[in-house]
Amino acid sequence: MNEKFKLEIGDRNLQIEIKNLAEMAAASGLVQYGDTLVLGTVVMSKQEREGIDFFPLTIDYEERYYAAGKILGSRYIRRESRPSDEAILTSRLIDRAIRPRFPKGLRREVQIVATCLSWDRENDPDIIGLIAASLVLSLSNIPWAGPIATVRIGQINNEFILNPTYEQREKSNLDLVITGVEKNGEILINMLEAEAEETLEDIILKAVDWAKPYLKKLIDFQNQIIEKTGKEKIKIERTPADLELEKEIKEFLGDRLEKALYQKDKIDRLDQVNDLKEELVYYIEGKYPGLGKTGYVRDFFEKEMEKLVHQNIINPPAGGEKRPDGRKLDELREITIEAGLLPRTHGSGLFCRGQTKALSILTLGTPGDVKLLEGMEIVGKKRFMHHYNFPPYSVGEVKPIRGPGRRDIGHGMLVEKALIPLVPSFEEFPYTIRVVSEILSSNGSTSMAAASSSSLALMDAGVPIKTPAAGIALGLMINEKGDYKILTDIQGPEDHHGDMDFKIAGTKKGITAIQMDVKIDGISQKILKEVLSQGKKARLQILEKMEKVLAKPRPELSPFAPKILTIQINPEKIREVIGPGGKVINEIIEKCGVSIDIEDSGKIFVTAEKEEAAKKAISWIKNITREIKVGEVFQGKVKRILDFGAFAEILPGQEGLIHISQLAPFRVKKVEDVVKIGDIVPVKVISIDEHGRINLSLKEAKK
Repeated sequence: MNEKFKLEIGDRNLQIEIKNLAEMAAASGLVQYGDTLVLGTVVMSKQEREGIDFFPLTIDYEERYYAAGKILGSRYIRRESRPSDEAILTSRLIDRAIRPRFPKGLRREVQIVATCLSWDRENDPDIIGLIAASLVLSLSNIPWAGPIATVRIGQINNEFILNPTYEQREKSNLDLVITGVEKNGEILINMLEAEAEETLEDIILKAVDWAKPYLKKLIDFQNQIIEKTGKEKIKIERTPADLELEKEIKEFLGDRLEKALYQKDKIDRLDQVNDLKEELVYYIEGKYPGLGKTGYVRDFFEKEMEKLVHQNIINPPAGGEKRPDGRKLDELREITIEAGLLPRTHGSGLFCRGQTKALSILTLGTPGDVKLLEGMEIVGKKRFMHHYNFPPYSVGEVKPIRGPGRRDIGHGMLVEKALIPLVPSFEEFPYTIRVVSEILSSNGSTSMAAASSSSLALMDAGVPIKTPAAGIALGLMINEKGDYKILTDIQGPEDHHGDMDFKIAGTKKGITAIQMDVKIDGISQKILKEVLSQGKKARLQILEKMEKVLAKPRPELSPFAPKILTIQINPEKIREVIGPGGKVINEIIEKCGVSIDIEDSGKIFVTAEKEEAAKKAISWIKNITREIKVGEVFQGKVKRILDFGAFAEILPGQEGLIHISQLAPFRVKKVEDVVKIGDIVPVKVISIDEHGRINLSLKEAKK
C-alpha cells in the first residue's frame, strides 16, 4: 500500500503518506508539515492486563538528532539517551488529547510511538506528532473514538496566526495549542495548552473560536483517509452486567458510601472509603466464594462513587450542591500564606490551600550557572528554571524516591510557563534563577499551588518580577443530558471522578498559562467561557490574599544571595582580561574570590558572596582595560631589564618600555645604573604606536 493525501492549511501543505513501513504495527503513517516529518505507529497487546484498575496507555515521542542533521550526546556515547524535557512534554501533550477517546474499561496495553524523522527548524513536531497519533489510531483496528484535530495559534499585532513558525512564536504574545473533536456537527475542545503574556480571557475565547474551522478541516481530511484505508475496529468483550450482584452491592452500601466519601479531611476520607471497599469485597467473597467476583465488585464500587459525586453536584438546585468538604461551587478552600520562612535560602514562599501545601525555594546564581540545552530542537542556555518535586509522603505513601517522573517534569514546566512572562530580562537582572517547589501535602491542584508559592519565593528573594501570579484548578460535572456545573478549586474526589481538569495561572491583568484536559468528549464554547470567568474570579481572590502577605518584590536581595557587578569593556580588550592561557583572569578569580563571566560583546559579570570582593575585581579589570593616553603619568614597577631599556608595569597586565635614552637627562651606559627590577618609578607616556605598544619616559616624568 502506498497512498498519499494532501491538505493545505496555514499556508503550508500537510501531507500524509500510508506506506506500511512499520507493517508489524497495528497501523503506521508518515505525517509531514513543511519539511518536518513524523512517523506514527500504534500497537495493542493481544490480552488484557490482569489485576489493574487503569488503562495501560504508553505514549513515546522520540526525538532523533539526525532529524536536525546533528551528532549530539556525550562525546563517549554520541547517541540519544533519556528523553529531553521537550520530548516528555510532547508525549504528555499527545496523551492528554487521545486518552479520553478510548473506551472505558479497556485493559489492553496500547503503545503509540511518534518518531521525528526530519525537522525543518520552522514547524514544531509536537502538533504533527499528535495528528500522527490520531491518524494511526483511527486507521488501526484498535477501538478508539477518533479522529481528533490539533492546531497551534499565535498572535502578533492583534492578529491570530495559524501554526506559527518558531520565528513567529518568538514575536507572539500567545502560544495556544488546541485539540478538538466533532460531535453532532459541533467542534468540542478536548485539550488546551497555553503560554501567554498576561492575555485577557476574551482573547483566549476568540482564539479558540477562530481555530474551530481549521479543526473541522483537519477532522474531515482524516475521515477521508480513514474511509479509504482504515481497518474495522475489533470488538472488546465486556463482562455482562450482573444486575443481581449490583443490587446486592447497593443494598450493602446504603448511605455508608456517601458518609465515608463526604469528609473534609483527606486521610479520614481515604481510610474510610478503602475500609468500606475492603469490607464489601470480603462480604461478597464470603457469600460467593471462588466465583471471581472481586474485580467486578471493585469496578462497580468506583462507578458508584463517580455516580454519587456527579449526582450531588448536578441534580440539586443552584446553591444546594454537595461537595465532599461542604464548600459552595465557587468557594475556595481555606488559604494560608507565608514568605521568607527559611533562614538561609535566597527566597521562599509557602502556599497552603486546604490540605494542599506547596513550599517553593529560590536560588540565585551567576550568569555561568545557566542550564545548557542541547537537543534536537533546542540548543542554547536557560536562565530561569522551575523544578517540581512530589515526594511520596505528600500523599501518605511509602515509595522509593528516584529521579523526576513525567508528571513532575510536566507540572514543573507548567509553572515555569506561568512565570516566565513576569521574570525580568537578563539585561535588567543578570542572575540565573532556579525555583524548586516541594509538595508537602497533596489534595488536588498541586501545580497551581506551586505557581502561587513560586511567585511568593520570587518576590521574597527581591527578584523584580512585573507583578504577582497565582493559579487555580477548576472542574466540571456533566451528565448524559448535557446538564453541567463548574467547580472552583477541585480536590481529590472531584478531580478523580470529575470530567475536566482546567488549570489557569495568571496575574490581575491576564492569563499566563493554561492546561486543560477532559474525560469526556470535550467542552463547548459556552462552558469554556464560564470556566475562564469563574477562574478569573478565583485568581483575583487568591492574589488579594497573597498581597496581604507580600504585595511586591522586596527592595533588596537576600544577604545570602551572590552579588553581581557588571562592566562593559572594549571587546578587543577581552584577551587582555583573560591573559595568556587564562593567567590574568584566574589570578583575579583567585585573589578576589569571585567568578567571572565574559560575553563576546565585552560585557563582564563579576559575581561574589561579598560586594567588596566584586568591587575589587571590577577595579582590577578597569585597570587592565583602561585606555592609556599620551601624557599620563604613572607609578610604574620595573618588571624586566634588557640592554636597550626597562619594561615597567603601569597598570595590572599593562607594560611599557622605558628606552635607555629616556631613563635620565644624561647619557646612560647601563640600565641597571638607574633602575633595578622591582623599583617603583614615575613614568610618563610619551607615545603609543600603531600596534598598541606603550613608550614611557622616566626623565620626562621628573620634569
